[in-house]
Amino acid sequence: MSKKGNFKNRIGVVYSTSDDFDYTEESELEEETLAPKDQKLRVELDKKNRKGKQVTLVTGFTGMTGDLKELGKMLKTKCGVGGNVKDREIIIQGDLRDKVVEILLKEGYQARKI
Repeated sequence: MSKKGNFKNRIGVVYSTSDDFDYTEESELEEETLAPKDQKLRVELDKKNRKGKQVTLVTGFTGMTGDLKELGKMLKTKCGVGGNVKDREIIIQGDLRDKVVEILLKEGYQARKI
């Protein structure tokens, strides 16, 4: 890695004059994805900081980011709406809590509406 790399991840290191200095980043290790029956998902309605629009949030997923994105894609497809996966949460547009809980239960997840 060169000295002119991504400085945002270099907490505590500002500059080094040593030619052989190599900053190693602490990579975030992702947890192994739990089986659907072991997941405890919470489905809730949120409209804070969304200009009054309602969204359904699915939280509590334990596992890799790729698996979370796949679950989010499946939920968006089955609900027929848009959404996003960010900050370890699945965001589904609209108040679809009942439908999302039903889909998750059919898929074998432990889900409850808050």
